[in-house]
Amino acid sequence: MQDSTITTLISAYFQKIPDPSVASQRVSFGTSGHRGTSTDGSFNQAHIWAISQAIVEYRTAAGIFGPLYLGIDTHALSEPACGSVIEVLVAQGVDVYVHPEGGFTPTPLISHAILQHNRHQPEVRADGIVITPSHNPPGDGGIKYNTPDGGPAASHVTREIQDRANALLASGFKNIKRVSLDQAKVAVKPFDFVDLYVTHLPEVIDMEAIERFGLRVAVDPMGGTSLEVWQEIARRFRIHLSIVNTVQEPTFSFMPPDHDGQIRMDCSSPHAMANLLRLRDRYDLALANDPDADRHGIVDTAGLMNPNHFLAVAVDYLLTHRPEWSPELAIGKTLVSSSILDRVVAKHGRTLYEVPVGFKWFVEGLHQKRLAFAGEESAGASFLTMVGEPWSTDKDGILLCLLAAELFAVTGKSPSQYYQELTRTLGLPYYKRIDAPATPAEKKVLGWLQASHIRSSHLVGEPITDIQVKASGNVESIGGVKVITQSGWFAARPSGTESIYKIYAESFVDESHLDQLVTEARVIVDEMLSTLA
Repeated sequence: MQDSTITTLISAYFQKIPDPSVASQRVSFGTSGHRGTSTDGSFNQAHIWAISQAIVEYRTAAGIFGPLYLGIDTHALSEPACGSVIEVLVAQGVDVYVHPEGGFTPTPLISHAILQHNRHQPEVRADGIVITPSHNPPGDGGIKYNTPDGGPAASHVTREIQDRANALLASGFKNIKRVSLDQAKVAVKPFDFVDLYVTHLPEVIDMEAIERFGLRVAVDPMGGTSLEVWQEIARRFRIHLSIVNTVQEPTFSFMPPDHDGQIRMDCSSPHAMANLLRLRDRYDLALANDPDADRHGIVDTAGLMNPNHFLAVAVDYLLTHRPEWSPELAIGKTLVSSSILDRVVAKHGRTLYEVPVGFKWFVEGLHQKRLAFAGEESAGASFLTMVGEPWSTDKDGILLCLLAAELFAVTGKSPSQYYQELTRTLGLPYYKRIDAPATPAEKKVLGWLQASHIRSSHLVGEPITDIQVKASGNVESIGGVKVITQSGWFAARPSGTESIYKIYAESFVDESHLDQLVTEARVIVDEMLSTLA
């Protein structure tokens, strides 16, 4: 992406007026808020004004009168969107807390600040907004709302905000109160998110163990918000930590292209992580975060860890190194995460809490201290403090990176070595995700499937033992289907943004068995879609 493209993006953000009669130009909250780009009319000033107004109305009706913590990432559209947000919030008397120097704030720091405020001042509850499209390409923008429990807003809340925002768009922006940007900038209040977060780190990570062991650690913030946090960690703790990339610029031109040629700051992709992978033999650990730092990438001398593998390692380690955690605490996972997590949880005699895709399903459990750990297959997770208190009820990529360092320091094993030992007793899983084309009608059908629609009784020669259309943990629709046998499973669900559906598959046999699972899964799903659609 060129600088001229950034100029075009920002100009379109202000100049293009979305048409609410066009579905693609309406506000649409997916699993991680509203996302889009300005040039096609899906992420523009009008959207952000309307969403901000809808959030003000929601928080007022819900009795939320404390401060609103606002963070932005390093994407080009985040700064102009921030201006639009504060114009609306300030006009209606909301106390908005922002980075003290107008800088960037990671998602987990917003969550942590909300939780800390509400723990100490529960009578005046706080909430937050994060302006980020996460690891999406440089041309995208995004915005999400975090409720007073610190996490991404629940579905019923985002639906209310989405519907109200679309009504405001349709009315031509009537009833949206605003002040000028200059007035808004004067009214917002500075807040040191980094100091709060880093000061509290020893409550959740054994920083002394990392210091004693003397690990050589490299960090790549991938042009994102975690840079300032890692700089403060390096300053405050005696860790041999090298930040190998300090560039923050909205074209992300320093990034290697992902598998499809797109620039995408995905710290779980070996293509996007190529720069860090080249350094793996120079450090004990090399760590990365995406632009809003809610995801983690873990590299050791064996290479980039599959996110599923690290989640299994993290859970096994935590359940043996957090003695103050209650044995009643459950472990949360998404239903498309590796089943090796199921085996780890069973090994420790814990309860597994399985939910559909989306971290929002974990928020209540973390906040109410019913879940010790919650993680999803896309390299997002969080967990409780040493004494079992909520740390972040949104995904925290910095936390998981530090956990990898703690694990290495305490056990003397790299994360990959730890995983290899784990699989010797629990079995070695083979996992894959592929995309397959799907029309809008087919995607709609896939979203409301029933178990009875699956006609097959066997999968790769084995009897099908279960067909799930609802998650076992919270009994919510998975928006697709999961088919299980004794030695493997597959799940299929539609993409929220593209004309594809996703197949996730896992085998505890071998790669050949996994390939057969994927092949038969496509046949089963395609036949079903062609019949029902």
